[in-house]
Amino acid sequence: MNVLSVDLGTSNTVAVLSAHGRPPRVVDVDGSSMMPSAVFAAEDGGLVVGRDAERRARLDPSRFEPNPKRRVDEGTLLLGDTVVPVTDALAGVLRRVADETSRQLGGAKADEVRLTHPAQWGPVRRNVLLSAARQSGLGSNLVLVPEPVAAAAHFASFPGQTLGPGQALAVYDLGAGTFDVAIVGATQKGFAVLAEAGLPDLGGLDVDQALLEHVGRQVSHRDPAGWQRLLRPESTGDRRAQRALREDVKASKEALSRHPQTEVPLPEPFDDVLVSRVELEAMIRPGMLRSVELLAATIRSTGMTPDRLVGIYLVGGSSRIPLVATLIAEQLRVVPTSLDQPETAVALGAHHVPQEGVTMRTGDMSSTVESVQRTQAIVPLRTGGFAAQPAQPAARQQFPQSGPQRVLPPPPQHRPQPQPQAQPQSQPQAHQQAQSGPPSAPTPVQTRPAPPRFPAQPAPQAKPQSNKVWYLATAVVAVVVIGIVSVIIATAGSSGGVTADCADKQTDGKGFTPCMREVAGTVADKGDCESGANFGGQAIATPGATSATCKIGGNYLAIYIQFDSADLVDANVQTALTSLKAGAKNVSDGDWSGGGMSGKYHSVEIATGSEMLIYTVENTPIMGWVIATGSVSGKTKLLSYFNEHIKPGSTG
Repeated sequence: MNVLSVDLGTSNTVAVLSAHGRPPRVVDVDGSSMMPSAVFAAEDGGLVVGRDAERRARLDPSRFEPNPKRRVDEGTLLLGDTVVPVTDALAGVLRRVADETSRQLGGAKADEVRLTHPAQWGPVRRNVLLSAARQSGLGSNLVLVPEPVAAAAHFASFPGQTLGPGQALAVYDLGAGTFDVAIVGATQKGFAVLAEAGLPDLGGLDVDQALLEHVGRQVSHRDPAGWQRLLRPESTGDRRAQRALREDVKASKEALSRHPQTEVPLPEPFDDVLVSRVELEAMIRPGMLRSVELLAATIRSTGMTPDRLVGIYLVGGSSRIPLVATLIAEQLRVVPTSLDQPETAVALGAHHVPQEGVTMRTGDMSSTVESVQRTQAIVPLRTGGFAAQPAQPAARQQFPQSGPQRVLPPPPQHRPQPQPQAQPQSQPQAHQQAQSGPPSAPTPVQTRPAPPRFPAQPAPQAKPQSNKVWYLATAVVAVVVIGIVSVIIATAGSSGGVTADCADKQTDGKGFTPCMREVAGTVADKGDCESGANFGGQAIATPGATSATCKIGGNYLAIYIQFDSADLVDANVQTALTSLKAGAKNVSDGDWSGGGMSGKYHSVEIATGSEMLIYTVENTPIMGWVIATGSVSGKTKLLSYFNEHIKPGSTG
């Protein structure tokens, strides 16, 4: 069985293949074990990825996005004059991995693909990743593995390293985009995340930004206007200079992990700047200390102490910074472990996760509303933090004691102690066998300003408390609609001939084919309809299918999608329902008839007061969606509205 593991990271993507019974090995893409997770929107509409994208960025940096994963919640990217769905950008990166893997397998595909993701990602983000994987051609046998679980499995795979049932390991993951910490315990069947937390505003990119600002303080006085053009480029030449500067700053940061000092090359008229490791550590010490404090708090939330863990395992490229290990040793008096390359640990470890411990497959999504609430609280888009949660006794009882640990003696009395730092933005979440309920509301905290290319957005005004549930539900509906429609469209393809009475795909001014208009009936005439699928002003690409959207009665939305065959409709309905029903509060299925037609409907309540209904028409390649987009009275259920106003033959 050929198994492919892919760690799609913020800055780099790593793939590991186990084929023909051989041990797992890193897949070299373009001659390197790590492929940049970068995308470039070509003028012909195509996407260029990896190192080719970085090369093209030198010509037109405005069409370049180096870190699409960091923008997973944004829906779309504006690259030059091209709008690119985030799903398409991630799919482009994964497609390059799929193509290279297939080439090395002689044209075949992997039998199973394991995709790693941050443990804090909720179902919406996981759906985006799954949609991108399907769209990329990685196949249908997709498995999701939380990154700390994969890291723990990698740690336990080394000779002399054990992580047996009843023992636990702390995973300190400092990547390019974020910092994540998790306590992973070993069970009889595999591994379980006991507690987790993270800092969304701490990563390698933030270290780069700190070094860039330091360099700017040294040289900007020579030509303030010229330096501002580097930070906020207005011309193609300025953008090229900024791109080169950021690459040199990143390279200098990496050099300081190996050498005590280095020079940062600068464009004219600025002189190169000599920077020492001591200077860099002084700049980033507060942030790194926050990460270590959060590590300690997460360990405490499980009822354990650092010396009772099997180890503290460093993963992520930025964990190479020497200050990380130094602070952990000073603060926790435990020497952390870094085995092999930290950048490849997660992808390699995904292969070692026991099959029984991998249960999150394509449709295995936990409670949608609770998970979305939790994701928004723990991993905000640089807008807030998370209130502390009490430790869970279950974790303390399940993992009472672990093996020996290398423990450092207490620091000498004369050693200066670091000053107390502000509370971390995200506090640890302790886990039992089942995920706990939604956490308390996020608490705003101060965060660093956004980089110049992406100006900080004004904070939204607080909404009245009485409306909070509905506003959250609306947000959940929006991301679910966009995510699920993207998923089903990504699976669309040829499946036999076109249904005879729907062969005419010419559309009218509202985007309806003759077949779609017949199904829509009075809705197409009375509703506010337009071509394409969209929700809340967010256009949803439907390649390979024809779609139209109608606003009805102020609080409802009807989306019609026509595929090539009725078989594709059935397949895509099942794909959508697999994700929707997993976290639904109420589900009802049944048959409908009207207007000389008949079919099936599936009504799903995905949040309090928020319903979604999918219906099909027998022997017709049409899939219909009905969504409540406003606060609807409890007496007016979506199914009743569908029967009275939307289904074929209704009065409208």
